[in-house]
Amino acid sequence: MTRISRQQRADDTVRLLRQAFPDACCSLDYDLPERLAIRGILSAQCTDKRVNITAAELFARYPSMRDLQEADECDIADMIRPCGLTKSKTAAVMDFASLYCGKWNGRVPDDAESLMECKGVGRKIANLIIGEVYNIPAIVVDTHCKRVSYRVGLTDNTDPDKVLADLDKVIRDEDKIAFGHLAVELGRTYCKAGNPDCASCPLAGICRKRV
Repeated sequence: MTRISRQQRADDTVRLLRQAFPDACCSLDYDLPERLAIRGILSAQCTDKRVNITAAELFARYPSMRDLQEADECDIADMIRPCGLTKSKTAAVMDFASLYCGKWNGRVPDDAESLMECKGVGRKIANLIIGEVYNIPAIVVDTHCKRVSYRVGLTDNTDPDKVLADLDKVIRDEDKIAFGHLAVELGRTYCKAGNPDCASCPLAGICRKRV
C-alpha cells in the first residue's frame, strides 16, 4: 500500500465515508437543546434507541427543566433505570436541570468547559451539544469513533482525550461535526469491535486494517 500522510488519510476517510453514508446524522432525537443534553447524559453505555424511548417518557411527565429540577429524585431514577447507571445518571440529570434553571439562566451554554461543570457531562457529550446545537466544530469521540480512527490510522492512541487531540489536527473544521456520526455508521455497519467486515468496508483501500 502506498504510504500517505495522516492528513491525506483523514481527507480520504471523510470523503469515502460521506459517499457511503450520505444521510449520517445524530441518532439521538433532537427537539430542544436542553433535551438533547439530557439524552446525551442518558446515552452513556446505553443504546441511542433505548435513550430515545426513555427520554420521550421522561419529557412527557416533566416537559421542562424546571419540572425536572423540582421532580422527586426517586421518580427520575425509576424512569431512567432502563438506561443503566441509574444513580450517576439521576444525579447528572438533576444537576443539569439545576444549572440550566440557575447559573445558566435558561440557556444551554455554547462552550464545552461550561457544560462540563455538570455532573456526568464529559468532553464527548459537551462536544455533541456544541456541535449539534451551535454548529461549533467539535468531534464526538465515542467507542465507535475511537475504534475506527485507530484502525484506519488517524491516531496511534486509544485514550479518548488523546484520540480527540489527534483527530482535531487532521479532521477539517467543516467535517468535525459530521465525522463522529460517520464513524458511528462505519462502526455499526462494517468496522465492528468483533469480526469486522473489512472486505466490504468503504475504507478498505486506505485502512491500515489494525483489527
